[in-house]
Amino acid sequence: MTKKVVLLDGGMGQELIKRSGQKPTPLWSTRVLLDNPELVQELHSDFIKSGAQVISLNNYTATPFRLRRDASIELFDKIHQSAKTVAKAAKVKSGKEYIKIAGSLGPIVASYKPELVPSYEECIYDYRKLVKVQQDGVDLFICETMSTIREAKASVTAANESGLPSCVSFTLDDRNPFVLRSGENLSEAIKEMKQLSVEAIMINCSMPETVSQALPLLIGSFPKVGAYANAFQSVESLRAGGTVESLKGRKDLTPDLYLDYALKWLDMGASIIGGCCEVGPKHIEAIHLELSKRGYLFEAI
Repeated sequence: MTKKVVLLDGGMGQELIKRSGQKPTPLWSTRVLLDNPELVQELHSDFIKSGAQVISLNNYTATPFRLRRDASIELFDKIHQSAKTVAKAAKVKSGKEYIKIAGSLGPIVASYKPELVPSYEECIYDYRKLVKVQQDGVDLFICETMSTIREAKASVTAANESGLPSCVSFTLDDRNPFVLRSGENLSEAIKEMKQLSVEAIMINCSMPETVSQALPLLIGSFPKVGAYANAFQSVESLRAGGTVESLKGRKDLTPDLYLDYALKWLDMGASIIGGCCEVGPKHIEAIHLELSKRGYLFEAI
C-alpha cells in the first residue's frame, strides 16, 4: 500500500529576517511584505522547490490587535493583499498547479502567551476579519500556534464559516508535553476539536522532542494528524510586542536530525509534516528527498 504524506513549508519569519539582513521589528517579518515583497515570494518559491505541497501566507503577525499595537491598522488590507499576491505569484512561477496556499490564523495578541488571549467573543471578531481578508486567495486555513482551547475554537469556527477546509495546530508546554501552554490538557483540546469540523489536528511551534512525546495522543483522533516543530532553544524570553532577537536557534537541529524526527512522526502515524520557526528550505528538502526514496506519495490537504 502506497504511503501518503502532506509536506508543508517551513518557518517564514526567521528565514526572512536572516535573508533581509535587517533587525527584527515587533511585527517580525510581516513588514517586509510592504518593503520587499520580492523577498517573500523568493522564499515561497524556495519552499516549493524544496518539495513543499502547501505554502502558508506570510501574514502570521498581521492581526488587527498587533497592527494597532505595533504599527497601524491602516496597513491591514495592504499587508494581507500583498501576502496573497506573492504566494500566488510563487505558485504560478513554479508551474505546479497542485500547490495549495494556506491562510494563517495565528494568535491574536502574541505567541506563547495564553494569559493574554482575549475572550472568545473578541477572538472570533478578529478571526472573522482575518478570514474575510484572506479567503479569496487561499485554499484552506491553518489555525496555528494555538495556546488555549478558547482561541482554537474561535479561529476554527471563523475559518469554517468561509466554507474552506480548516486545520488546527496547538503549541505545547515544552516542560510538560501533554498540556497546552495555557496548562489545559491536550486530551481536552482534542475532545473539543472533535466537536468542530476540522480536516486535521497538529502540533507546531514546540520542540521536536515535545512533539514526539505528545503525538501519540493525536493519532486516531482525526483522519489526518501532523507536526511542524520549531528549532528554538527556548521561547521563554519572548515578550508580547517585543522582537525575536532574544530567541536563539538550536545549532544541533540540522536538516538530517530534523529528518530523523519527521520519520519518527510518520512511523507513529502522522501524515502531515512541515517546519516552524528556524526550520528552513534545506530541512524541507531533506524530508522530501528521503520520502521520495521511500516511495511516499505526496499530496495536498
